[in-house]
Formats: sequence, C-alpha cells, structure tokens
Amino acid sequence: MPNRLINETSPYLRQHAYNPVDWYPWGEEAFRRAREEDKPILLSIGYSSCHWCHVMERECFEDPEIARLMNENFVCVKVDREERPDVDAVYMQAVQAMTGSGGWPLTVFLTPDGEPFFGGTYFPPDDRHGLPGFPRVLRAIAEAYRGQRQQVVQQARQLTSHLQRLASLRSSPEPLGPDVLREAYQGVQSQFDPEYGGFGPAPKFPQPLVWEFVLRYHARTGDPQALAIAERTLRAMAAGGMYDHLAGGFHRYSTDRYWLVPHFEKMLYDNALLARLYLHAYQATGLADYRRVAEETIGYLLAEMRLPVGAFASAQDADSEGIEGKYYVWTWQEVMDILGPELGRAFSLVYGVTPEGNWEGRNVLHIAVPVQEAAAQLGMATGELQDMMAEGRRRLLEARARRVPPERDDKVLVSWNGLALAALAEAACVLQRDDYREAALDCARFLLTELVRDGRLMHTWKDGQAKVPAYLDDYACLVGGLLALHEATFDSGWLERAVELARQMVDLFWEPHEDAFYDTGRDHERLVVRPRDLFDNATPCGGSEAARVLLLLAAITGKHELADVAVRALRGLRELMSRAPLGTGNWLCALDFYLAPPKEIAVVGDPSALDTRRLLDVVYSTFLPNKVVVGLPPDTAAPPGFPLLEGRTAVGGRATAYVCQNFACREPATEPDVLAAQLRDP
Repeated sequence: MPNRLINETSPYLRQHAYNPVDWYPWGEEAFRRAREEDKPILLSIGYSSCHWCHVMERECFEDPEIARLMNENFVCVKVDREERPDVDAVYMQAVQAMTGSGGWPLTVFLTPDGEPFFGGTYFPPDDRHGLPGFPRVLRAIAEAYRGQRQQVVQQARQLTSHLQRLASLRSSPEPLGPDVLREAYQGVQSQFDPEYGGFGPAPKFPQPLVWEFVLRYHARTGDPQALAIAERTLRAMAAGGMYDHLAGGFHRYSTDRYWLVPHFEKMLYDNALLARLYLHAYQATGLADYRRVAEETIGYLLAEMRLPVGAFASAQDADSEGIEGKYYVWTWQEVMDILGPELGRAFSLVYGVTPEGNWEGRNVLHIAVPVQEAAAQLGMATGELQDMMAEGRRRLLEARARRVPPERDDKVLVSWNGLALAALAEAACVLQRDDYREAALDCARFLLTELVRDGRLMHTWKDGQAKVPAYLDDYACLVGGLLALHEATFDSGWLERAVELARQMVDLFWEPHEDAFYDTGRDHERLVVRPRDLFDNATPCGGSEAARVLLLLAAITGKHELADVAVRALRGLRELMSRAPLGTGNWLCALDFYLAPPKEIAVVGDPSALDTRRLLDVVYSTFLPNKVVVGLPPDTAAPPGFPLLEGRTAVGGRATAYVCQNFACREPATEPDVLAAQLRDP
C-alpha cells in the first residue's frame, strides 16, 4: 500500500510513496500528530536528481527494520527541497551550525514545534565510512528524547535563537565604491587555479555568477588578467567531461580538479546561467567556440528539458538503471563497434577514449587532444577531421538515444524558468535567433497564465496544479526574464508586467526597518526562522537578483524609489562582498551596475526589419553589461511610465536608436557606425 506521498505532485516525494516508512508531506497534519503522540519529527529533505538521496532510500527507507524504527519512534516527514526551499534553507542552516557542513539528503530531528536539535546528511544502514549506522542514530535520538527531554528542548531553543540572530544583518556605514569590486576581484584571483581554471582542488563547481562578475570587472577596468582567468576556466569546462559533447549542456559539477569526471545530474539553472555566461564571453571576445557552447547548451534545453506546455523541467537524474552516469559513458569497444576502426581511432584520440577508461573502466568523453593538433598527428586537414568528429558525435548520440535515459523531474519552478527565459531572450537578441524568441515567449506566457492565482505568483507547477506561494527568487528571476523578453520583442506589455511584479515583490519581501529582503513573503507559512539567504551559490539568491532587477527597472522607469531599495540592500552586503566574493557573484554584478551610470538605449523600429536588426547588431555585438535596452515599434504610442520611450520616433521613417547616459542624450542614430561610436564613448 502506498503512503500519503502518493497524493503529492512532486516527483521526488512520489518516488518515496511505496517506502514502508509512514511518510507525511510537510504540513500541520504531521506536526499535530507529533504533538498528540509526543514524538519528535524526523525530517528528510532531498530532490529527485540527488544520487545520495537515492542511495539512502535504497539502503534505509526501503529496509523494513529501519522503517519500523522510524515509524515507532518518530513522525516522519519528507520534503522536496526544490518545492519548499524555505523549509530546506532553515534546516540546512541548522545542520551546518551543528556539524559544520551540509548537503543532501538532509536528515534533521525536530521537536513537535519544529525546532531542530540534531541533524546530519547521509547515514548508511550500518556503521561505515566513519559514519554511524542509521539504526544506531535512530535509537540514540529516541532514547535522548524520552530520557533527556529538558536538555533536548533547551538545545533546540538555543539553536533556533542562534539561527534567528544569523538572519539579521545590518547595513554598513562605509560607502559603496569601486574599492569593493577591486577587493572582491583580488579575492577571486587569489583562489583561482592557474593550471586548470576554476577554484580550489576538488570538487569543482562552474560558478557562473562569479565569472559573470569577472567579465564585468574586465569590461570596467580593461584588466587583461581578468579576461584571461575567465577564459581559462570557460575553455577548461567546455573541453572537460562536465560538458556533454554529444547533446550539449553541462552536468552539475566536476568531481576532480581537472573538469574530467562529473557528477552527472543536469540542472535547468546551471544550463541557463552557463548559456548566458558563454554568450557574454562570445560578446567579450568574438570567439566562435563560446557561441557554439551557448547555442549547444540552449539546444539541449529546448530538446531535452522543454515541456509540451512551453515551460522547462527542473532536472535530469544522475542515474539511469540505478547506476550513476551509465547513460553518458562508453567503453572503448562500444566506440569502436559503433564508429568502426578508422573513425573510432580518430575519435578516441580527440575525445580521450582508451581501453582502460578514465572512470570505473569506462570513458567520460572530453577533449583530450584539440582537433587541430590531432589532425597534424593523423596527417589530415583540420576541416576533414572536424567533419569526422561531427559524424562520430552524431552516431554515438544516435546509439545513446537507444539506452534507458535518466529520469526527468518535470515540475516547473518559476525561479529557474525565469533564468531560462532570460537566457533564451538574451540569446535571441545577440544571435538573432527567432526560434529562441518564440521559445521565450511560450515560456513567459505559460508562467504568467498557469502560475498566477488571484494575482499572486506561485512557486511550482506539476500535472496542472500550481502550488506554494512564490518566493523572493521566483519574483526576482521572473522580472529579470521579462525585461530580457521585452528587449527581444519590443512588446511593452512585458515591461508593464515586470514593473507590476517588482512592486509586488517589494511589498511582500522587503523589510524597510531592517534594509533587508527575506526569502519568504509576509503571507507565507511562518517557520521557526524567517529564511534569508545572503549568498549566491549555484543560483542567484533572491536578494541579489531583486537588487539587480530593481536597478534595471529604475533606469528604465526613472522611479528612484526602486533604486533606493536596491542600494539599501547592497549596503547590507558590503562587507560580505569584499570578504567572500565566491559567494556573492550576483551581488557584485548588481553593485557594478549601480556604480557605473548605464547606457540607456531606446530603439524605435520593427524588430524583424533589416534596418532595425542592423542597429541591434551594434548594440549586442560587444559586451556592454551596464546598459538597458527598450524598444518601440514604429507608429506606436509609448506606454505611460517609461520615460526612455516618450517622444521617440523613427527619424525619416528609418529605424532609430537613442542613446542617453548620465542625464544627457546623444543625437538620434539611424546608421550603425554612428550608433557604434556613441556606444564606444565612455
């Protein structure tokens, strides 16, 4: 018989519906039972593409004896961290405070009031790897709760008070200036791995938000070293096994220093952010390889992550047929059988395929020898070998498609879809790709139709149901996506929706007496601590993205109160940005925008017409991070509230660009070379 999780929409929760554990979803029913039966809560948090979550389920939650211990002594609650990031944030911070580290699966023991008193991550079924077996942990916690209740409750209250203090951070009296950016860049540089790119030894994460800041720092200062370390990292990631050389897209992270063997799950947010990063690197350098990676990554999103409704799924699992990476790796013999001896040998040289393999007897494809160098070794023209490699990739991808694919988590998350929307819309502008623009439009229409209830944005959608009021990052990322979509379409309706959502965001999440954004709104369920994530990790935190998009909107609308909120939020992070740049990449991008008066560009013209496209080519042909772009079709009245568009006309019936900066405007430009000169001026 299934447990209560069978009624949930989350794929992760439903994966546990047939465990012998008497699971509850997060909610009042579980806490009421804990109070009535005077039992502690056993809270288990994970997500569908988490490898170790699957391992702990197989080893512990499917074991009848371990399930009996859990059911007799605890009220067991399962949470999908992607569906309830607020619950995850509170209890992850608690476990980190208790143990010094965290991760998933997250295992936390709570009082019936929700206060944490003990926790960890993965526990094996018996003592191993230096970890206590889960049955031993369960018995010890149950005995302590029964026999040492006063100490347990006191510890829980002390920990909760500590978490509440951590959530409060006051603004710095020091001014926000370029010195913060300089100190942050020096911190990035000091932690850079000059040999392999990225930061530190292993594991290595892509950290696109940090590299966005580094590209901005190069654009601001002209420092060649900043561009060099960014390029070193981007080239290494795209050549390594973390990149899927057959279908495009990036895996979660590298398990080694060399970007060779990945952890194989694929996440929507990584690929959205990395597509934008490589797009910006293409703008900054003009190098076609970066454009290729951006296009292949977006191609992966459209081919494998896009749902029939137009929005995007959350993740693809690391495992297939219960084995991590099985879908993606190859034996040398498989490659030779599929490609034949001549192509197989050439392919193996370029992609590092060997009989012994580079991971558990199999091969993770990576660029071991660049094509130009391999062509010289093989005595053939570079173009000929490139054609051969394309054919080899095509045949292997065709063979891979016959394998059992990893599971896909099809729930729609607004924040991650907002990132995908921004990547698609910006790529549509830079690369003049109408298919990207149409995909972005489909995504935005779905989000604003199916994920709004009674005027309130919702967080997640699955199987026709929108659930959970949206969090700060949902609002902020969607606003960012809508602003990019306006650039790609010249449709002022997207600007108006962005302004409407931004105002709602400030009303719900901004606490003016604290100069702080919180991750949950005033109408959310109250947890033991109101979560406030200050760090940009794999995704931008809600506060940093809120500050960034409010600065953009202030430049577009002239509403200084929006910029005021953003600047007050930035002041609260001044010290953190200087001290911890690897955890504040998006905050630093927002600060960089604030410190450089943006170029305000208004274009009047038909976005599909040749003369308009020639002007837009100039706007997007170089990396100008501190700009805002608005557009207006000819013979269309400017919408109220957007002064950048007021009074703008197509001069002589031709597409026309207007460039303003620092409260001064240039002459209208109808010729690309005139516009280019205006944009080059500091």
